[in-house]
Amino acid sequence: MSIVRALTRAAPAFILAAGLSAAAPAAAQPVLNALAPIAPGQWLLRIAGERPRAMCVTNPEALIQIRHRASACSRLVIADEKASATVHYSCPSAGWGRTTLRVATANAVRISTQGIADNAPFAFEADARRTGDCPARSASR
Repeated sequence: MSIVRALTRAAPAFILAAGLSAAAPAAAQPVLNALAPIAPGQWLLRIAGERPRAMCVTNPEALIQIRHRASACSRLVIADEKASATVHYSCPSAGWGRTTLRVATANAVRISTQGIADNAPFAFEADARRTGDCPARSASR
């Protein structure tokens, strides 16, 4: 059995065993210590091999689920330190991911993530930098 298939099968049971509801939305989760200094606003994501993209971040937790932004996912916090956090998340019918955020400043974050989205594996690292306030009418998460 491949490791991806094994992790995909084991992740929901692991999350339930940890006492989390698989149907609980991410918004119900407590704020991570590592995310506390992150400033909301317009952020620019730079992922190798892709064009930079702008993202309005009103809730810094949106940086955890770059490939599953619109999904309601359950989360399991693996580590939450002052300047870094690792979170495993599972999204019913959409896949799963494991993300590590390293917070350099309130305006600069390094994101390492991998998982399954759209029935395909993904893995990438991104540099995220705050570029200013969100434009009016485009605020999301």
